[in-house]
Amino acid sequence: MTTVSSPSPPWLNPDSTPASDSASTSPSHHRDRGDDAESLDSFSSMTLNSEEFNLNPNPNLNNQTHTTSPSATTPPPSLLHLSFNQDHACFAVGTDRGFLILNCDPFREIFRRDFDRGVAVVEMLFRCNILALVGGGPDPQYPPNKVMIWDDHQGRCIGELSFRSDVRSVRLRRDRIVVVLEQKIFVYNFVDLKLMHQIETFANPKGLCAVSQGAGSMVLVCPGLQKGQVRIEHYASKRTKFVMAHDSRIACFALTQDGSLLATASSKGTLVRIFNTVDGTLRQEVRRGADRAEIYSLAFSSNAEWLAVSSDKGTVHVFGLKVNSGVKDTPTRIASNVTRPTSPSSSLSLFKGVLPKYFSSEWSVAQFRLVEGTQYIVAFGHQKNTVVILGMDGSFYRCQFDPVNGGEMSQLEYHNCLKPPSVF
Repeated sequence: MTTVSSPSPPWLNPDSTPASDSASTSPSHHRDRGDDAESLDSFSSMTLNSEEFNLNPNPNLNNQTHTTSPSATTPPPSLLHLSFNQDHACFAVGTDRGFLILNCDPFREIFRRDFDRGVAVVEMLFRCNILALVGGGPDPQYPPNKVMIWDDHQGRCIGELSFRSDVRSVRLRRDRIVVVLEQKIFVYNFVDLKLMHQIETFANPKGLCAVSQGAGSMVLVCPGLQKGQVRIEHYASKRTKFVMAHDSRIACFALTQDGSLLATASSKGTLVRIFNTVDGTLRQEVRRGADRAEIYSLAFSSNAEWLAVSSDKGTVHVFGLKVNSGVKDTPTRIASNVTRPTSPSSSLSLFKGVLPKYFSSEWSVAQFRLVEGTQYIVAFGHQKNTVVILGMDGSFYRCQFDPVNGGEMSQLEYHNCLKPPSVF
């Protein structure tokens, strides 16, 4: 293992221009930069293997199923982590024995890696061979204060980032690695693990952070410095925007793929707000329900026509959005906008401004009922008007909603991803 300060490793293009130190510390750029690693109170060390490192499509994720699984008689592992990849085509499962990668449609286990120890964070990078892993559970495979860069082509870790406190989450882009601690976020260049930016946040035990995945420059959203505030970083324009999204603490948020729209929910869990990330304006507000709930996940559809919400109440809601993220109109999109309903409002909306705000709320178009109390995350499927739901009990649901009439969604399939692959 060699330190990052060594000469350029073989995967780094010698013709590429490194990030300018002067640009990152420009007086007009008012960020809390962290170019001097010694000044970081959470940062400890970073190392990267000097052998060949490439971001390539993983053949396991495209053509075949490859597993190193226990026999069908082995009890199922305990689930520690669930997350979709960036385009929601696959999802990762971290367990007390290792991790699994599964395909959403068709549902199938692609591969698993069994360590007999726990992995609490598994962050994919689309379908390529590189993943970010963090140990967890009663017997962690890696220290919980380290991000391990796993190359599945080589079947081993090729780099690591170490910190002085536990890692809460990791976000990947093709050009950046974002590491979230409880009160700090670090942004690294993917190629050489150079620290590009550090951000201080309000207490963030859930590791809340979202990054755009479009071809343009990154947009990053994280908790701000006070309760109910979100911070929006636009790296192309070098602008920082603070938005007071809620009165109570932030519980969940999500970005559109291009980073132009942000959905937020608070610890009350009754309202979801959609903001323009450029100017911070509130574009729409929808209501999940009247009673408090813990929001587990928010997800935009790829064209920003729909928003899905899951909570501890056991119902997944789909809302119609009045705003979009600048997706170009196509004949199909124009036709769908003619017939597509927006989220229904109360019949008492005529009295808006007189009666309490509740009576003029926008409600969900479609719903799917699940077991109350189980933690679920949600994303839109690649087939039209479908939703994929993952549960911390190992459940996998694929459902379809009616974009015109709304109502209860239809269940298309159900699986348990913790069962050995022989039972699929």
